[in-house]
Parts: sequence; C-alpha cells; structure tokens
Amino acid sequence: MIKKILVSQPQPTSEKSPYYDIESEYGVKCHFRPFFKVEGLSAKEFRQQKININDYTAIVFTSRHAIDHFFSLAKEMRITIPEDMKYFCVIETIALYIQKYVQYRKRKVFFGTTGKIDDLVPLMAKYKSERYLVPMSSVHNDDLKNLLDSKNLKHTECVMYRTVSNDLTEEEVKTFDYDMIVFFSPTGIKALQKNLPNFEQGNIRFGGYGPATCKAILDQGFRLDLEAPSKEHPSITSALKDYLKSHKK
Repeated sequence: MIKKILVSQPQPTSEKSPYYDIESEYGVKCHFRPFFKVEGLSAKEFRQQKININDYTAIVFTSRHAIDHFFSLAKEMRITIPEDMKYFCVIETIALYIQKYVQYRKRKVFFGTTGKIDDLVPLMAKYKSERYLVPMSSVHNDDLKNLLDSKNLKHTECVMYRTVSNDLTEEEVKTFDYDMIVFFSPTGIKALQKNLPNFEQGNIRFGGYGPATCKAILDQGFRLDLEAPSKEHPSITSALKDYLKSHKK
C-alpha cells in the first residue's frame, strides 16, 4: 500500500498542482525534497564560452531548467531574442512551458511525442538550414552532439546551468521512510546513494522521469516501477495517477 511518496523536486508553487489532486484522490502524502539544486551560470561565466545567442536561429530544449536559464541569461546579458527564433522541445509539456517567457506560436515551436531526443531529431532534420543552439547542464555526455552530427545539422552545445548537491540532514536520514521515490535526473539517484550508502530498495517503488533517469535507475541495479514521459503519460503525475489507480487496494 502506497501512503508516502518522496518527490525529489521543489514544492509546487501553484495550489493547482496535479500532485495535490493525487493526494486527495488517492489518500497519499507527497513530500517534496530535491536531492540537488540547479544553479544558472552567471553572464560572466557564460561569456567565457564565447557564444553569441543571436548567431543561432533555433534553440533546442531538453528540460524546463534549460528554458529557465536560457531566458534568464538572455535577460541578464540584455539580449533581445528575435521574434522568428524557433524552439525545438523534446515533448509538448516542455514546449508549453516556453509560454512563461515568450508568446507561443505554433509555427515556431516544435516538439517530439515521446520525450526522447531521438524522436525530436528527425523533425530537426527537416530544418537543415537552421543553426541550432543546445543549452545543457554542466553534467552531460556527448550522445546528443553525436546524434546531431550524424544528421549533419549545424549545432553548438553550451553549458547554461549546473547541479549542486542538496544533502539530506542527519535528522532526514534517520527518519527516511517512504513507499515510493520519484526521480527526475540521474544526479538524484547518485545523491540518494551518497546520502544513504546502505540503501536497499526492497518494496520501495521507484519512478523515473526522462529516459536518462530511468536508465540510471536500472543501471544502478534498482527496479523501475513507473516511468514518464511516454505516449500514454506525457507527465510524471499522469503516470503516477495511473500507477496508484491500478495498485489501489
């Protein structure tokens, strides 16, 4: 029976968050506790990469963090983003998040259906003349770069944010007791193992958002009980609802 869920993200700022609907509908308690914090690079740090944002005609977003830090850096550097800038996002939920910063027009926002970059690249390949800028975390591999190279696309990767650990307190370690943990990045899994070196999964369900997160859960020898995004569940809350519904006793 699932009663206590640890969501490794900050507490939602909106009272209309789907997590609160899940709590009331399924009688569970969601505890929000990020294992790491995301910090944006300063304008000074970003300039060291010698990248001029307006040299590019399209931006590729793989997460909301990338969107937040792209627009905050542009503002800090007093860069006006051209009206005709195109945005390519791995899934619609991330594409919709752009509305927080720019007027959303279907013609300049494109997105994949599975949340996997492999699904977005064929769409990008239809726009071969674009110059793509890909904002990334300081922790990343070359998979995306290699994939874009294989399609002969003009692209540049740049670091716009980094993750720093947000360790559990001694008290939190002592009282760590959950029926499910939901992870949002491979860093979260590493942080759990660092904070609880003797951790054993047992009956604790693991949920993962994003292919890299789900792969990291499995690679570390843990069981993956639910995953998102997928065609059926574009968001983690949708996958969580479905899981709780099917495991209701």
